[in-house]
Amino acid sequence: MEHIVTVQDAVTAFADFMEPTNAELDAIEREMPVILADVDLLDAHITTLDRTPTELDNRRIRRARRRALAARVALLNHTTAASLPGGAA
Repeated sequence: MEHIVTVQDAVTAFADFMEPTNAELDAIEREMPVILADVDLLDAHITTLDRTPTELDNRRIRRARRRALAARVALLNHTTAASLPGGAA
């Protein structure tokens, strides 16, 4: 008779090596405003999927799109300024 055992030890044996590094966590933290703005934009689009968008829906989508673009520009400006030598922008 064969015993059925869990493979939990084999699966989680390498869990420490699979964790994100501090640099990866910092990159996620820097990109969080862009991620949240994109989620808001998706929410605005999702609310209009099953109905005809009203003027209020269109405004909400436009505002969310502007916030998403502004967040992307801010991230791009931050990374560009950080990568220039001497801290010149």
